[in-house]
Amino acid sequence: MSYVFKQSLLPINKYSLKSPFPMTANYITVHNTANDASAYNEVIYHNRNDNQISYHVAIDDREVIQCLPFNRNAWHCGDGQGDGNRKSIGIEICYSKSGGARYEAAEENAVHYIATLLKQFGWGVERIKKHQDWSGKYCPHRILDENRWESFKGRVQSALDALNKQPILKEATQIDFLTSTGRAEIRALLKKARDKNIINKAIHTDKEIEKYGDIQLLSYQAAVINRTFQE
Repeated sequence: MSYVFKQSLLPINKYSLKSPFPMTANYITVHNTANDASAYNEVIYHNRNDNQISYHVAIDDREVIQCLPFNRNAWHCGDGQGDGNRKSIGIEICYSKSGGARYEAAEENAVHYIATLLKQFGWGVERIKKHQDWSGKYCPHRILDENRWESFKGRVQSALDALNKQPILKEATQIDFLTSTGRAEIRALLKKARDKNIINKAIHTDKEIEKYGDIQLLSYQAAVINRTFQE
């Protein structure tokens, strides 16, 4: 298992099509992409096309790329306004068409990333669902073809158990990367960016901005700078 986590978020002007609703996640839904594109190419296509289909994260043998925030819904389960589309985080595992070493590495990365999410949300493996569970679609096709769904969940459980055994020195959200002055300046920047519609008003409320830890503040600061230069 070895991956780099990145964000390449959907442009806000496409939210009405691909992610129109706020979401409180209750599940994680696993998909296979059924093609041989990398996570980078999957996300580039996701963010640029005008199809309604959407998801939250694409994972390959090298990268985990988030393209939607977890507090927004995605259209990935085929169940209309059901809990799959409205209450689950969509995870796409890449390279599933041909399989082989790249797919195996991508799936292993997915196992560990999903375990990380479960720990983050305080969930157990019962929160993991197949696309098939929501609408009957034969997905994740490779895992189903190889009759490995239960073993896949077992691997996630083992990864979660390992995470839970690690000593907690300090919560990640409490690690100090910024001074108090730096935090205040970035929060002020985010509020100005929100008021100018550079970032989403519905997501980045004053209350939410005040909750952001240093990692989130730095990430959103970078997003604001990037979008400002793109205009």
